[in-house]
Amino acid sequence: MQNTLILVGITLVIIMGITMTTFMFRINRYIRDMNKTLAHQYNLIVKIQSVLKNKSATNAVAENAEMIYQDLLQNLIPIMAAIDVMPRNTSEHPLWRALGGIMDEYAKNPFALEKLRRCIKLDSEIARSIDNYMRRADAFLVHLNSTEPDGILSATFTDGLLGQSLTFFAQAKQLATQEH
Repeated sequence: MQNTLILVGITLVIIMGITMTTFMFRINRYIRDMNKTLAHQYNLIVKIQSVLKNKSATNAVAENAEMIYQDLLQNLIPIMAAIDVMPRNTSEHPLWRALGGIMDEYAKNPFALEKLRRCIKLDSEIARSIDNYMRRADAFLVHLNSTEPDGILSATFTDGLLGQSLTFFAQAKQLATQEH
C-alpha cells in the first residue's frame, strides 16, 4: 500500500510537472505573440505619427501658401514690367497668371530670354528681384520636398510653372553674368 501511495504521488508529481510545462509553453507562446503584436502596433503608430507630422507640415504650407504666393508675385511684378509681359487672362491665382504670361511669352518669342538677360545686367533692381524670387521659390520647393512623403505636390510645382520659371530665370541670370 505504501508503494502504491508513493507510485500515485510520483505519478501526480509527473502529471503536475507535464501540466505545468505545457502551461509554461502556452504562456511563453502567448507572450511571444503579444510581443509581435505590440511591436507591429508600435511600428504602425510611428508611421501614423510620421504621416500626421508630414501632413501637418504640408497643411501649414497650404495655409501659408497665400503669403508665399504674394511674396513670389511681388518679386515678379517688376520683372514683368521690365520685359513688357502681361499676365495670362485667366481665372487662376495672380501668381500663376503672371508666371503663365512670362512662360507663354518665352514660348512665343525666345528673344524674351535676351530681354531678361539685358534687364538683369543693366538694372540692379531687376537682378535683385530675380535673386529674391529664385531664392524664395527654391526654398518653397525644398520645404515641400522635405515635408511631403510621396512627393506628388512638390513634383507638381517643380514640373509646373514654378519650376519652369526657375529654369528660365536661372538661364537669364547665367547669361547676364557671363562676359561677352
